[in-house]
Amino acid sequence: MTNNLRVTFLGTGTSQGIPIIGSTHPVCLSENPKDKRLRVSVLVSWDKYHYVIDCGPDFRQQMLTHNIQHLDGILYTHEHSDHTAGLDDIRPFFFRQGSIPIYAHKRVLKSLKKRFDYIFNEKDKYPGAPSVQINRVKKNSPFTLGNKTVLPINVLHNKLQVFGYRIEDFTYLTDVKSIDDTELEKIKHSKVLVVNALRIQPHISHFNLEEALEFINKVNPETAYLTHISHLLGFHDEVEAMLPPNVHLAFDNLTITI
Repeated sequence: MTNNLRVTFLGTGTSQGIPIIGSTHPVCLSENPKDKRLRVSVLVSWDKYHYVIDCGPDFRQQMLTHNIQHLDGILYTHEHSDHTAGLDDIRPFFFRQGSIPIYAHKRVLKSLKKRFDYIFNEKDKYPGAPSVQINRVKKNSPFTLGNKTVLPINVLHNKLQVFGYRIEDFTYLTDVKSIDDTELEKIKHSKVLVVNALRIQPHISHFNLEEALEFINKVNPETAYLTHISHLLGFHDEVEAMLPPNVHLAFDNLTITI
């Protein structure tokens, strides 16, 4: 066993994934496996623990790809479908383990209860439906996963509040457009920072590449990885070649140890 964090990028794509259905864009037609991106999610593991940050529509495929036999919980960043739509696919874990812990802002929990009411409803519950253990995440309130402390990081996705998470020297942020100075201080000097970089052109609710690189300079991590990538960012190998030495494009199935 090791107490080091292992982070596996289960998906690094934006809400439509890459390739986009029916698209003839050159990146969507690329045969490079690094240009094929499932919806964004990471698996964070250490010792016997396995936690997923976000559970999108590709969750089942991601769990099968990495042969995940046990899941200790799901951390949610926000309620958008590309981050939540796979919740029903916790069923195999539930059948083996019992209720699966989930961690989210109260607004996200409300959204999940509405969309997946059969999971949260305990009255006359369908016997095949899974159950969850609800854990509310609050701003400025660290919480414990296994033997590690998690610090929520508050950011804005246009005007929507989103949580990122810092676990020891690892910080994971996605769907960020802005962050205030107080929250920025919480993540400075992380050894590894993961942050979204949607495309080259500006976007109303996501960092583009220029904004992501500026943000990385402020945080000053040892290494940074870009995620939540659309086809409009360009070919993986071409973008990777133009990045600073300590910044990399994440790609599906990449695993790093911190």
